[in-house]
Amino acid sequence: MTQMIFVNLPVADLARSKAFYEAIGFATQPDFTNEDAACMRLSDAIFVMLLKHDFWKTFTDRDIPDARKSAQLLLAISRDDREAVDAIVDLAAANGGRADPNPKQDHGFMYGRSFEDPDGHIWEPNWMDMEAALQSAPGHADAAA
Repeated sequence: MTQMIFVNLPVADLARSKAFYEAIGFATQPDFTNEDAACMRLSDAIFVMLLKHDFWKTFTDRDIPDARKSAQLLLAISRDDREAVDAIVDLAAANGGRADPNPKQDHGFMYGRSFEDPDGHIWEPNWMDMEAALQSAPGHADAAA
């Protein structure tokens, strides 16, 4: 069986967050969506569970941090090319998110940007030319030449 990841995010306004994720290309999974949570599919193996704060609190007694003031995680997702990185960041900014809360990264073989969702959770879409990255990796035969 393919392993999957379900990223659980606390959200203040479920309808707003669901609309945001749909606008940037996630698909709603109705079988796992109700008035307390929405399951959003990015790929066959990557899902985001948007959980209203009260529902989130049924899973843990830890405080929900303000994601605009602190960061516990950065959610990195791969894109097919540089243009796809720019496209998802632009969509995020046009639909209630914020573009580039962290500096853009352009290393030639690797390109990345970031965006915040409406609750301040930071996503980092990135593209990498894997062959070029491997060529410059320590220990690669061509890198030592």
